Amino acid sequence: MELYDTEEQQVEAIKDWWKENGKAVIFGAVIGLGGLFGWRYYQDSTIAAQEAASESYSKVISTLATQGGEAEQQVQSFIDANGETEYSVLAALQLAKVQVEENQLDAAIEQLQWATTASKDQALLAVINYRLARLQSEQGKFDAAIAQLDKITDEGWAGRVEELKGDILLRKGDAAGAYAAYTEAQQAGDASEALQMKLDDLAK
Repeated sequence: MELYDTEEQQVEAIKDWWKENGKAVIFGAVIGLGGLFGWRYYQDSTIAAQEAASESYSKVISTLATQGGEAEQQVQSFIDANGETEYSVLAALQLAKVQVEENQLDAAIEQLQWATTASKDQALLAVINYRLARLQSEQGKFDAAIAQLDKITDEGWAGRVEELKGDILLRKGDAAGAYAAYTEAQQAGDASEALQMKLDDLAK
């Protein structure tokens, strides 16, 4: 560090430094402030977009609840318009539920398959894959259903997954495999109350 003998020397040194570095300092300050305001604008815009999507989701799901399948096109339009948000995935789940109730299994499966590619939420993906496996089983696509269940790795789903796998194997004609899956499910904490009856029936 340089030492200055007089106040005048210090002032001259500051002037010289400013001549050399002033533009860079101003430029840096402008960039810094611009980044700060830009980030705040981005945050505000993101929050506003999320609130708008939330409000639209509530409206479209309310319409689906009252109109059922007649609201399918409206719900699909919402899904297409909000494909980058989890609201679109939630809407797809609700639409698939209505389609199942109206026995449109192919359409429901298509919705759920899309949802598996659109969602980044692991908890939600477990729900989607489980429902998809049940529908595939209903259509007799047993191997595809089991493969779908294998995608659920959350330990909290272990009992339900193994129990459904047992149901699928039983429908497939594999009683031994079903019994093994039910036994595995029994070791988990989330097995259903009906599981013991299923095991008893197979043990007869």
